[in-house]
Formats: sequence, C-alpha cells, structure tokens
Amino acid sequence: MTGFSLSAFTLLHVLISLIGIIAGLIALTGWLKSDPARTPTATFLATTILTSATGFMFPFTKLLPSHIVGIISLVLLAVATGGAKMVEW
Repeated sequence: MTGFSLSAFTLLHVLISLIGIIAGLIALTGWLKSDPARTPTATFLATTILTSATGFMFPFTKLLPSHIVGIISLVLLAVATGGAKMVEW
C-alpha cells in the first residue's frame, strides 16, 4: 500500500513519533515559560497527526483499542489545529 516493507514503514512511523515527542517537549518548555514558540508547536501537531494517520496504514483485520485511540486523537488534533488557527485571528 505504501511502497515500503512493513519493517521500513514501522521505522518511519516510529521516527515520526519520536520527532513529535521531542517537538512536544520543546513546545511544553516554552508554554511553561509563557513563551510559546510556533515552530515546535506546529511540528508537534503535524507529527502527531502523521503518527495517528500512519497508524491506520498498518495491516489489520478488526477494530482494536489502538484504532479507537487513534480516531479520538485525530478528532482532538483537528480541534486543536482549528483552535490554533482561530487564535491567530
């Protein structure tokens, strides 16, 4: 489906996740200092969306709790990214 082997796709999924975690920690540090930076926050949101989306690209035969968490995550991220756009106005 993606043109990658399962192990290569898993590695890509994990790397995206790690970038998201690091960006999230950097963004959190800024938020705690009341100095939020846009780049780490945008990177965190984008990589978290990618992580959730790529999770659905793995082969599966039935709905699992991880899929439900992924769906909830994508809905909340849609709200978060929509809310971030509204703040800029």
